Amino acid sequence: MRRIPQKKDEIHRVKSVVPASQVPHGPLSSAVTMNSGPNNAALPALSGESLDGLPYGVLPAALRERWRDESIGSVWLRPSDWYHPAVDEIASAILSTSDTSLAAQELGRARGYDGVGIGETIDDLGALYRALGALDPPAAVIRALCEGWADAQAGALAFGTALDPESGLPTRQYLAIRLAETYRDAAIPTQRDLTSRGVGHHLVLVDVAAGDIDPFTRAARSAAVGAAMTSTYGEGHPMATLGGGVFAVLARTDAHAHPPLEALHAEIDRRCELLDLRAVTRMPVRVWIEPLPDTHEQAVRTLERVART
Repeated sequence: MRRIPQKKDEIHRVKSVVPASQVPHGPLSSAVTMNSGPNNAALPALSGESLDGLPYGVLPAALRERWRDESIGSVWLRPSDWYHPAVDEIASAILSTSDTSLAAQELGRARGYDGVGIGETIDDLGALYRALGALDPPAAVIRALCEGWADAQAGALAFGTALDPESGLPTRQYLAIRLAETYRDAAIPTQRDLTSRGVGHHLVLVDVAAGDIDPFTRAARSAAVGAAMTSTYGEGHPMATLGGGVFAVLARTDAHAHPPLEALHAEIDRRCELLDLRAVTRMPVRVWIEPLPDTHEQAVRTLERVART
């Protein structure tokens, strides 16, 4: 599995306040035993069928909320992109006597596809176990999580032109490929003479994230932004969703930048107003230009940085 270098300007969201795992909560069960299963060792397991009168089916949701509080309060960078259906799957699996590895693998795959780094993914799993009172996840569960994450990364490289189902835009991996082509062309002397400076391109970035929203509303917002970007820039401008409510367009530096930025800003506002999404969209929408660094590797790290900070 490829090692991801630590970014120098990475924001660590470990807060100085007391983590959620140390904040008093109501017990998940008044009759708790220790599960001796291979993947849930030293993990509280249910011995009863109710939680303070709640049916068993409610328990995974209660665990999910406690897990979310623990993760966002300590390690997770963007609250708006924490939830995924794989979260519910592992919450249900970990409260049963079944093998948690399959659910952990699906969670890792989901995190990898969404562009979450391996470190943040593992830390988030640790937050789940802390929410249950355990010290660390079992090694088998961590391994399954990492295998799922690696599968997602490999799949992204193999199918880099895949479209994001929410926004209708290509993924970050596709934009990374187009950036590689841009740097390659800029290195050709005849092409380099045509550029205004450097690689002759910059990134136009859009951030619409505004707190935690449900998946359906997030999908509608992503669709609105994707449509606005497509209508503003049209064909010939590689664009992608970076995850977490952040989007990017690769544009030439010798073009007049401000009119398209103003048009994009206005088009996003119009579409969000039309779909009644202003309350769940960052206002004003943040649109800015990010200059490209000297190398393709640095440019890919830039995409990772702006998507997770």
